[in-house]
Amino acid sequence: MLDAIKSFFTNKMSEPPDAQTQPVQQGPPKIHVAACALLLELAYADDEFSDSERAHLETTIQRHFNLDEETTRDLIALANSERVQAIDLFQFTSLIARDYDDGQKMVLLEAMWGLVFADGVVAKHETSLMRRVSKLLDVRPGFLAQAKKRASA
Repeated sequence: MLDAIKSFFTNKMSEPPDAQTQPVQQGPPKIHVAACALLLELAYADDEFSDSERAHLETTIQRHFNLDEETTRDLIALANSERVQAIDLFQFTSLIARDYDDGQKMVLLEAMWGLVFADGVVAKHETSLMRRVSKLLDVRPGFLAQAKKRASA
C-alpha cells in the first residue's frame, strides 16, 4: 500500500525538472508530510479522532498546501503511516523548525489549536502535546498563547 501511495505522489505531485538545474521531486514535499504528521499526532492525542477533527484536518491541509481532495486524503494517509512508524516527533519538528519561518510556524500552531478545539473538548494530553511541539519548533515565547487565542476566536 505504501508503494501505491508513493507512486501516486510521484505521478501527481512531481514538479517538472527545470532545464538542467533541478531533478524531479519524488512524492510530496517532506515538509508537507511532517506538518500533516504533527496534526495527526495531535488528532490522536486523546485517543479519539472525531469526525469534526477529521473535517478540520482535511480542510486545513487542503487549504494550506493548495491540494485537491484526493491528494489531501493521500497525503494524510502517507503522513499517518510516517507518524505510526516514527519513534518520536523530532523527525517532523526538526524539519519544520529548520524550514519554516516564524509566520509559517504561527500558522501551523493556529491550525493545531483549531484541531484541538474542533471537537469541543480540550484534553490535557492535547495541551501537553502543544507545549512540547512548540518547544521542539523553537517558537518565540508567547507564540503558542497567541496562536491559541487566534484559533479560539
